[in-house]
Amino acid sequence: MLAPVTPLTLAASTATADADYGWLGNVVVDIMEAVGPVGVGLAVFAENIFPPIPSELILPLAGFTAAGGAFSPLAAFLWATVGSVTGALALYGIGALLGRRRMYRIADRMPLVDVEDVAKTERWFARYGYWTVFLGRMVPVFRSLISIPAGIERMHLGMFTLFTTLGSLIWNAIFVYGGYALGERFHLVSDYADVFSNVVVVLILAFLVVWVVLRLRRNARRAKDPDWHQPTADEMAARVDAILESSDHRK
Repeated sequence: MLAPVTPLTLAASTATADADYGWLGNVVVDIMEAVGPVGVGLAVFAENIFPPIPSELILPLAGFTAAGGAFSPLAAFLWATVGSVTGALALYGIGALLGRRRMYRIADRMPLVDVEDVAKTERWFARYGYWTVFLGRMVPVFRSLISIPAGIERMHLGMFTLFTTLGSLIWNAIFVYGGYALGERFHLVSDYADVFSNVVVVLILAFLVVWVVLRLRRNARRAKDPDWHQPTADEMAARVDAILESSDHRK
């Protein structure tokens, strides 16, 4: 479905022909213009599977391309949501195939991580998982990664899809319609998103520094305690299986 021709679409169409969005932006725009709004869905799907690809670039570009008359903003918005949900479901499937015991064994081999940390995180996720999925869809990088523990946890697939869709609708609407409304100034949406992303990254790095320091101190205390016994990955996975099954959390 093509968007109606307006002064905005004419201006955007002219700007699109001459603009340079960087190599990634140019590739995304070429795909969108070649295959229409389906290209928006494909680009967003790829962004979900490979988090380093920024949705903060793809979605405003989709809105701007829609402003150029290649397709309607509604089509861009809907196909972006299709790409978001299908990408999330693919990662959910990876998590489900990985499974709890394999995840615990991987964690047991990671430095500064023990299986108790994973167990606590999983219990927390089981309790607040739906809201974690919903809010996580609006946080850069985590919007993709949050689907993996949901799959490992075997979160109710219908509820996972519902909360993923709701979160994606909000995120996609802001960026697609923002890019459409701003026209040639679509990059302002991405600029503000970059500020938000940088704040999130700084907070995460600060948390990681504090966490590493506290973890090293805790491990040093445990090393001096002759009564301390670290549970194996299989032991802890079995405990979590029992706890979560008894709470019937998946229904």
